[in-house]
Amino acid sequence: MTVNLPDDLGGRLAAEATRRGTSVDALVAELVAAQLPGDTAGETDERPPRRLSFIGIGASGGGDNVAERHQEIIREHFADKTAGDV
Repeated sequence: MTVNLPDDLGGRLAAEATRRGTSVDALVAELVAAQLPGDTAGETDERPPRRLSFIGIGASGGGDNVAERHQEIIREHFADKTAGDV
């Protein structure tokens, strides 16, 4: 299978694969599998799909590099939350 991605996304995938110590192919397979419904015929994993609750909490723009500021953005978003809110 061939997937054509924008150069910047391909670069981000390569960097993340390197960070995780895996190949780009293996990382893409993992990310795609996490987003697709499971094979219910042979599925043994009872856990619900993992959802990343912080997706979309930061507003990019103005030239900010959200990737570099993600920890700061998460702290800002959850600053006034309690464990029951999350």
